[in-house]
Amino acid sequence: MKRELGYGARSLRKRATVKLVAWSVPEILPTAIYGVAVARATDSFLAGHVWQGIAWLGGLVAAAGLGAAGARQVYTRLGDLVEPLRDDLVRRVVAGALRTGDDSAVARLNRQVEIVRDTYAGLVMVMRSFAVTLFGVLAGLLSLAPMIAAFVVPPFLIGFALSLGMLGMAADRVRASLQADEDLAASAGMVFGGVRDITATGTEEYAEFLVGEPIEAHASAERALAKVAALRTLCFAVGGWLPLLILLAAGPWLIGRGVSTGTLLGGLTYVLIGLQPALGQVMAALGDSGLRYVITLGRILDVGRTADNPVRPIDVVQGYQVQAQRLTFAYGPAAEPVLDRLDLTIPEGDHLAVVGPSGIGKSTLAALICGMLTPTGGRLLLGGVPPTEVTTERLAETRVLIPQEAYVFSGTVEENLSYLLPDATTDELRAAIDTIGATALVQRIGGLGAVVKPADLSAGERQLLALVRAYLSPAPLVVLDEATCFLDPEAERQAEVAFAQRGGTLVVIAHRISSALRARRILVLDGNQAALGTHQGLMRSSSLYRDLHGNWDPIVSQLQASQIQPAS
Repeated sequence: MKRELGYGARSLRKRATVKLVAWSVPEILPTAIYGVAVARATDSFLAGHVWQGIAWLGGLVAAAGLGAAGARQVYTRLGDLVEPLRDDLVRRVVAGALRTGDDSAVARLNRQVEIVRDTYAGLVMVMRSFAVTLFGVLAGLLSLAPMIAAFVVPPFLIGFALSLGMLGMAADRVRASLQADEDLAASAGMVFGGVRDITATGTEEYAEFLVGEPIEAHASAERALAKVAALRTLCFAVGGWLPLLILLAAGPWLIGRGVSTGTLLGGLTYVLIGLQPALGQVMAALGDSGLRYVITLGRILDVGRTADNPVRPIDVVQGYQVQAQRLTFAYGPAAEPVLDRLDLTIPEGDHLAVVGPSGIGKSTLAALICGMLTPTGGRLLLGGVPPTEVTTERLAETRVLIPQEAYVFSGTVEENLSYLLPDATTDELRAAIDTIGATALVQRIGGLGAVVKPADLSAGERQLLALVRAYLSPAPLVVLDEATCFLDPEAERQAEVAFAQRGGTLVVIAHRISSALRARRILVLDGNQAALGTHQGLMRSSSLYRDLHGNWDPIVSQLQASQIQPAS
């Protein structure tokens, strides 16, 4: 908790904080004076001094106007404190997600950063308001009648202490709520990511079950939080309403000892208008918003620490040979396996094409090879070790995956292309661009120093830039998961030939059968079965491969490709 509070304190930039405090001072005056003004005005009216009573009320109105002016200035300066904190948290979340591939980063970015931003702003305002109100009320009560303060302050402090005692239980329930939120986001992301394979294997009901459990857990956690809110109401009754009841019950006794009716009414005013709202606000801030702030901020700050110290323990990979031993993967215990006891070895330097109908599991195999999925049975080894246990840094140096939806970002062409090889020279960049066949595209954008606008690029153009980036990567294992599907056949051929001649291993999830004809070996996925061989051998042994080959027509393929926005 000290780390989170320290982070919030550092975010209170000196200049903005000084202005916030300075404009809070005018609010103290109306808080301190309203009880006194009500008491003096009441006594004046009861004594027949009407204009004197009106003057006291007029002074109260003037003080309230001064306080309102100060409050307005406070709100205008709140953004100077809050927005820099939010911007820093967004940078931390994005940087951590890029380093770790954390699926829950979307929940952090979309919800948890906003929780911290909103609760931080709320805490600043509530604690400021609480300090102003408490200082003003105590000053007013002591100047009005110390005897009334003796009846009001003790139950107020008891209620506040009870609310503090609940913080431990409340913290546990807030943590459970946030964990349920992240579990739900991760489960939904896994199911959405495997929609094609889930549809192909008919496991929709089980996918619904996988998401249903986290939904129910999240609902249960929210109900537990609601019970904490009910207990907080009880604490508020002790600290906020009990002083009022005590003061009313002791009224006759106080009047009998010389306390005027106006003074008693002024004390009641301090309780109703000052202490009650202040206690309610500070209890909500500490018991709800404060806990969410500390716990959620702690999770966000832990992203950087986790990214610097990955959970994956293996940092040594012996080569980059891929070996699958009875590899099995299913999207759930009761689901039909997408891959079933697959034995496959991809030696170093191999060129393998993976073909099969859409939704058959080709992308699943690519994700398993690259360490993005964990087998549900058997083993998959990359360089002799499971890729899911290799540190992210070593994994990035060993394999590179380019998916169908190529990613480019708003930055220069050079920054996009050299992302996986930051120290690439200009000559290396130009050679890779020319080899892949992206020279015309880069020239059209404006050269290496031009700014890339992803929305202005076609799908094929984005794929070309991603292919150049992968070509420059130091990773010896390249996996192209339909990474050329938006290119015309000639551009696809040039890119695949370039990767084949680059050295290392090339695995192509084929979009066209022509990719298989260029490969050294071909893996045909057929349901949860597989066949491995050369083009000639599979033409004799695999009926599915013969069907795939027979349905392909180069002229039709070129016409289709020309309708999907050619890359250049």
